[in-house]
Amino acid sequence: MDSTQTQEQPLQDTFAFSADIAQLLSLIINTFYSNKDVFLRELISNASDALDKIRYEALTNSSAMDTESDLKISIFQDKGASTLTIQDTGIGMTRDELVANLGTIAKSGTKAFMEALQAGADISMIGQFGVGFYSAFLVADRVEVHSKSNNDSHQYVWSSEAGGSFTVSKEPTTLTRGTSIVLHLKDDQTHLLEEQTIRSLVKTHSEFVGFPIYLQVQKTIEKEVEEENDGDDDGDDKPKIEEVKDDDDEPKKKTVKETTLEMETLNTEKAIWTRKPEDVTDEEYESFYKNISGDWEKHLAVKHFAVEGQLEFRAILFVPARAPFEMFQKEKRKNMKLYVRRVFITDESEELLPEWLSFVKGVVDSEDLPLNISREMLQQNRIMRVIQKNLVKKCIELFKEMSEDEETYKKFYDQFSKSLKLGVHEDSKNRDTLASLLRFSSTTTSDDETTSLTSYVQRMKEGQPGIYYITGESLKAVQNAPFLERLKTKGYEVLFLVDPIDEYVVQTLTTFEEKKLISVTKEGLDLGDNPDLDEDAKADAESLCGTMKAILGDSVEKVVLSDRLEKSPCILVTGSFGWSSNMERIMKAQALRDSSMSSYMSAKKTLEINPTHRIIRALSTKAKSDPSDSSVKDLVWLLYDVTLLNSGFTLEDPTTFSSRIHKLISLGLSLEDDEEPDDLTDLPPLTEEEGNESNDGTMEEVD
Repeated sequence: MDSTQTQEQPLQDTFAFSADIAQLLSLIINTFYSNKDVFLRELISNASDALDKIRYEALTNSSAMDTESDLKISIFQDKGASTLTIQDTGIGMTRDELVANLGTIAKSGTKAFMEALQAGADISMIGQFGVGFYSAFLVADRVEVHSKSNNDSHQYVWSSEAGGSFTVSKEPTTLTRGTSIVLHLKDDQTHLLEEQTIRSLVKTHSEFVGFPIYLQVQKTIEKEVEEENDGDDDGDDKPKIEEVKDDDDEPKKKTVKETTLEMETLNTEKAIWTRKPEDVTDEEYESFYKNISGDWEKHLAVKHFAVEGQLEFRAILFVPARAPFEMFQKEKRKNMKLYVRRVFITDESEELLPEWLSFVKGVVDSEDLPLNISREMLQQNRIMRVIQKNLVKKCIELFKEMSEDEETYKKFYDQFSKSLKLGVHEDSKNRDTLASLLRFSSTTTSDDETTSLTSYVQRMKEGQPGIYYITGESLKAVQNAPFLERLKTKGYEVLFLVDPIDEYVVQTLTTFEEKKLISVTKEGLDLGDNPDLDEDAKADAESLCGTMKAILGDSVEKVVLSDRLEKSPCILVTGSFGWSSNMERIMKAQALRDSSMSSYMSAKKTLEINPTHRIIRALSTKAKSDPSDSSVKDLVWLLYDVTLLNSGFTLEDPTTFSSRIHKLISLGLSLEDDEEPDDLTDLPPLTEEEGNESNDGTMEEVD
């Protein structure tokens, strides 16, 4: 109705909603909100908007707050009437505004305010109601909105039972200015009248609202009064008293209990992210961190910043002192809290931080994040992606700042190195930057020291083709690995990658600062020189390669001469594009692994022999002098099994290997053949050619 029309208005008007309210409210209850308790967050948020509006209006109109200068939100509960009241001293609404704002479903005041602000137009929309108001019907079967505006001398009440209509009528003025929403609770929602329930909801959703939120609480106090001598107390319904004995010259007193109603502030914690970082003390950061995280220990580092421009938001990021045990369990990720204008929205937004940063705790508060339908259902839009990009950038900046302090960074890296490595594997845009934050032990560091890839590159020898690394099960296992023999002689540094996730890191991190990462356990390692052999020795060694390949068959891809060995007789290396021995061990340990993948990803083994080693030379001589000697086959198999273990692989048939070792022990102890156990049925069967050979040799029984 136009405000210019006659002021003689009927006492009560009935209007039809401009949308099918029954159907829409059904959608709200069953679709928009998964938790009915969010109604209080929505109503407090609307009240905060109304308070913002009157405060903004007072900047240009000094008399706007003359009627009520105290900006606050108050909550009252009446158990007798089963009502819950949320009252504010904000802008209030006139009769026409009640009709326009509460009669049109999904009229988003906040969105319209932001659009008007960007367009430079009047910002009169802030403080009006959107879909959030109708969340009140989640818990109430009737809602009354009492409102008084500075622009109207009368107070009006809007009332509806969520049917197809609502009523607006004039009422006696009880408010100086503002809005009071009275919820007549449903029978199954009376728990909302309990003080502890209201406290919990406000702490969860509205703790950082910029205006004080008061709750009417009932308190019982004891006070002393003079005892009246009006006869014996013959009533059972009077309050029990406790007599106090005084001196004879003083009147007798008694203690009585009185019940009073007081207003108590609920949101005492301040939103420190709205302040400048230099104005916040370390003690305030620590208190705030413990409050939002529930951690008993002080944080390790903090990053407090604001992003301005087309998108504006403030955030505080904390790095905990230790990694939580459920860090990589997605269902447990509730570390980042998202606020919109200091109203809590969610702590389960996967769009805020990627999984590899799931250990970071903190808050993000956006002033203009668009909301779809309700504050629970954020739009999947560009703004969320921009927020995440900025948060990731600030997290990396924080880690780089921490790396400048060696002691602090060591504490951080010990707890969260796996997360950084997961970031290298998953975050292609920040891969090089994250790689510079990694630390590894190497052939030039002591057991308790590590080095960065940047430092490694600075120490590289002239002409070194790349960054050498070796993966393995433990530091002890790789420190003396035969793969390192020639590299150590040439003075090349080799990084030790002993964390299982390192195998995934090197799959994606193929280069660093234009230097190729080279695995010393895979084929194709070129060290620039070959063993110094004469032609005859080289020919004998190559002949032995053919003999060993024929004996080992499909167990190896090929047998070649090695240029990476000095002290070991042979080694097993893997193909350039398949699994390493360590990766094969990791994949076999996966409880839910896809066994079909093993058929094409399992390591293709190449046996490299050291032609200068005395065992290889002796074996070559023996194979050359008597090619039919079956003991050569037994020695080759035994040498292969030992090399398999030495190269980080697992034995496919440990029983057969044990039998061969037992036979060697028997020979070393000069035991007779008839003392040897007869049960060698588990040994691999002989081929037809092998079966025609004689079984006279000492090693022939160990097949």
